Amino acid sequence: MFDTTAEKKFLLKELVKKDLTSKYKDSVLGILWSFLNPLLIMLVFTAIFSMLFGRAIENYPVYFLTGRIIYDFFNTSTKGAMRSMKKNANLLKKIYVPKYMFAVSTICYETINFIISFIILFLVMLLTNATFHWTLIFTIVPIALLICLIYGVGLILAVCNTYFSDVEHLYGVFTLILMYASALFYPMDIVPPLVQRIFTLNPVYSAISCFRECCYGVLPNTGTLLYLAAFSFTTLGIGIILFKIYEKKLVLEL
Repeated sequence: MFDTTAEKKFLLKELVKKDLTSKYKDSVLGILWSFLNPLLIMLVFTAIFSMLFGRAIENYPVYFLTGRIIYDFFNTSTKGAMRSMKKNANLLKKIYVPKYMFAVSTICYETINFIISFIILFLVMLLTNATFHWTLIFTIVPIALLICLIYGVGLILAVCNTYFSDVEHLYGVFTLILMYASALFYPMDIVPPLVQRIFTLNPVYSAISCFRECCYGVLPNTGTLLYLAAFSFTTLGIGIILFKIYEKKLVLEL
């Protein structure tokens, strides 16, 4: 069952549809929350931090939102992929289903939310009279590399969380630290040089930095882009290999 490409595409479509309907099933506003959530967060953070950093950062709402939507995409996608095996344990125990499809469907669902957030970013740029530079077309590069990173991290976490439940709690702490190490709401030059060098090792910050540069009319730094690419492809390779090694044993641990 689900051995052909057509069957896998059908399964993926149904799993994504299931995620969409279950999330907004009891909500009055439904999918509008995907628009409102990043917008409301931006308004709150802008109100608080624009007084501190507004003069140092050109168009603070755009600066914050470009960082926030990238971080949220990584955070929600990897956490969803991490929980995907346990969330669908009953189905996995009853029939044969390609196990990686659950992690993939979660990331596909979060990609839809990210696209919606991207629309919000464009609206905010319009409202704040931001210039739409031709470099915007290059945002696809850091986004594509980020998706590779998300798939790799998601597959690794899906395996680890199946064997060790503590992983979910530890990862929650890790992503909180990651948020503050990604310069979402402050300029990187306010932190000491040593801390800056440490923060640049954060691939999520690399994705945010390249994405922001495209939005502000600057081509992404080549070194940062190459680092992000190397980190993302390596992580994706490790994730695929690890998942293949443990795929047949995962059901026994659920």
